[in-house]
Amino acid sequence: MSNKFVSLTSALALTVGVASADVPKVAVDIAPVHSLVSKVMNGLGKPNLIIPSEASPHEYQLKPSDAKAIQESKVIFWIGEDLTPWLEKSLETLPKDASITTLLEVDGIELLDFRESALFEAHDHSDHDDHDDHDDHDDHDDHDHGKHKKKDDHDDHDDHDDHDDHDHGKHKKKDDHDDHDDHDDHEGHAHGEHDPHAWLSPGIAKVWLNVIASKLSEKDPSNASTYFSNASSASKDLDALSDEINDILDPIRDEKFVVFHDAYQYFEKHFNISASGAISLGDASDPSPARVKEIKNRVENEDIHCVLAEPQYKVGLVKAVIEGTHANMAVIDPLGVGLETGPTLYDKLIRNLATNLSKCF
Repeated sequence: MSNKFVSLTSALALTVGVASADVPKVAVDIAPVHSLVSKVMNGLGKPNLIIPSEASPHEYQLKPSDAKAIQESKVIFWIGEDLTPWLEKSLETLPKDASITTLLEVDGIELLDFRESALFEAHDHSDHDDHDDHDDHDDHDDHDHGKHKKKDDHDDHDDHDDHDDHDHGKHKKKDDHDDHDDHDDHEGHAHGEHDPHAWLSPGIAKVWLNVIASKLSEKDPSNASTYFSNASSASKDLDALSDEINDILDPIRDEKFVVFHDAYQYFEKHFNISASGAISLGDASDPSPARVKEIKNRVENEDIHCVLAEPQYKVGLVKAVIEGTHANMAVIDPLGVGLETGPTLYDKLIRNLATNLSKCF
């Protein structure tokens, strides 16, 4: 091997080492968001996942290794306290130069209120486009965290039942985030003001891709072009995914189904389908016997053919609801249990959700 070749190889290795050193350490709360961040970081680095996909983010307890990954990170992406209120204490201990992005608070998305009732009012399918169009969102470096703009073609949610607010206690102000008012307890259970499962809308995921690229570029400007190029490519892939999912759902668009916990209204809205009710609330807390009975009565009286379980929770309640009825049971997963973490997880998760729902009828 010539000295010239050895020198060239050494120079390339040194260059790669310097580039890798410049890429910040990144931590992400849940697997679907980890997948989106992985798409944007593709070819440069890999983010750390805090909450395993098989665990419930509502009640996960950090391991020492998780806490270490958070403390060593320069960039954090998390859904927000509406999903993981317990995580906020760990984030408050990070150095001031750490970048913390609360994805539910970024500009350009519409947050949906929790549906407290066991039974849901159906959406008017004729008033929706097949999926949301977020192509007009270019850069989200600056966010007005007190406001959430409505996307085009979104209907108002007056049909959803009003709900009581919930108590997380005081939320400390952080990084230009607005203070959250205190909320009253609801039936001995607590969750945030808004439904946090926004990642199940590919339209919202597209907005987040650009936000992720922006935040990474702030910490790593030398790789900004790669971050934004990756985000643009991933956004186009999500458009194609939405078209594919609409084709899967078209045959069952008007069918009635019940979900285990109320985590899917962003998916419903984006793909213009409607769940008839949920056995459990949006934070998957144990439902009351009266709620289970109400759901069972709807399944029987309205000839609902599908009740959906989730891999993170026992299927006993679902079996109790469908017992003696003609309803089928299928398993859908909002988090990606059993899927390999990384860039491909998000697309597989959305595709599996639609496919398993369609096979339930």
